[in-house]
Amino acid sequence: MQTLATPKPQATAIPQTQGIKYAGSKQKLLPHILAMVEKVRPATVLDGFAGSTRVSQALAQRGYAVIANDCAVWSEVFAACYLLNERPPAHFQPLIDHLNGLPPEDGWFTETYGGDPDEISSAGPDGLKKPWQRRNTRKLDAIRNEIDRLNLSATERAVLLASLMLALDEVDSTLGHYASYLSAWSPRSHKALRLHVPALQPRRAPHRVYRRDIFGLLPEVRADLAYLDPPYGSNNEKMPPSRVRYAAYYHLWTTVCLNDRPQTFGKAQRRADTSDRTAASVFEEFRRDEAGRLIAVEAIRRLLREVRARHVLLSYSSGGRATAEALYEAIAESGRLLEVAEIGHPKNVMAGMRWTNQWIRDAELPNREFLFLVEKT
Repeated sequence: MQTLATPKPQATAIPQTQGIKYAGSKQKLLPHILAMVEKVRPATVLDGFAGSTRVSQALAQRGYAVIANDCAVWSEVFAACYLLNERPPAHFQPLIDHLNGLPPEDGWFTETYGGDPDEISSAGPDGLKKPWQRRNTRKLDAIRNEIDRLNLSATERAVLLASLMLALDEVDSTLGHYASYLSAWSPRSHKALRLHVPALQPRRAPHRVYRRDIFGLLPEVRADLAYLDPPYGSNNEKMPPSRVRYAAYYHLWTTVCLNDRPQTFGKAQRRADTSDRTAASVFEEFRRDEAGRLIAVEAIRRLLREVRARHVLLSYSSGGRATAEALYEAIAESGRLLEVAEIGHPKNVMAGMRWTNQWIRDAELPNREFLFLVEKT
C-alpha cells in the first residue's frame, strides 16, 4: 500500500457525514469543532472517543490525518468504513445488491428482537417489546450470516456492516437508543430494510483506527491536536451510582457487528456484557474516591495530563458530573486555556473571563455544550 501524504486542510463548507442515531452525536457541533481545530492548524488529530465517528469523518474530509479510537466495536467498524477504505463506491454496489436480494431467514435476531408487524403493540410472544419488525429481522438474519460467509477484506467487511447498521437504524422502533423500545410501532419501523452503499470519501491522509481503552492508547500515539469527548455521566446528586451506560444504549450494534448470539437479560434483552457493573466507564462514574474527589473529574484530569498532543480540544456538557470550576482546575494543571466556546449561544468566552460563573445548575435550562481549547504545557 502506498504512503499517503497529509495535505493541508482547506476551509470549505461543513462536510456531510453519516451515522446512526446517537445520544452523544456531535453532528450539530461540527461547525464549532472544525472552527476551533483550524485555529491551531494541526496536521494530525486524535479523536479519542470517536463514537458514531461523525467528527472523525468531518476531520478526514477536511484533510487532516485522523487517529480514531473508541472502545466500541461498532465505532471501530464505522471508522474503518469511512477512514480506511480505498475502493470506490462502485466496487461495493454488486455486494450490496447481492445482500439485498437474499431470501429472508428465521434466525437468532428474529427470535430475539423481531416483533409482529400486524400488531399495534411491538411486544412479541414473550411479552417483551421489540426494536424491529419480524420481516426486517428475517432480512437481518440472512444478510448478517451471508457477510460472514463472503470472502471479504477487513475494510470491505466494515463497509458492509456499516451499511447494515445504517439501514437498521432507519427502520427501528426506538427513541434513538436500545436500552428500551417503543410500546407501539414507530412509522419508520414499517419500512422495508434495504442496504445502500455508504457515502464513502477518497482516502486523503494516512488515517489510523483503534479499539482501545483510552488510557492504554495514549502512551502509544502522538497528535498535533487531540479532540476528547468523554462520556459525561450526570450531575444529578440523587442519581444512584449504577446507571445504564453508553455501552448498554448501543448494545445491539455490538451484536450486529460480532454476530455472536450473546446471552441477554432484562426487558430490552441487553447483552450480558453490557450490564452496569461490567460496562461502566470511569468518565460516567457518579461516586467520589477515598479522598472525596469526583472519580469522573479525576479521570478527566488524568486524560489531560497523559494525552500526547500540543493542543487539546475538550468537549463537555453542563449536564455532566464535572462542574466548570473543577474542569478549569484540571485544565490549569496540564496547560493553558486558550478559548472556550459555548454552543447554542452567540458568544465565545475567552479564557481570561470568569466563564465559570456561567455554568449554572438550573433544571429549567437545557444542558449546554462547551468546547475548551487548551495548549499543553
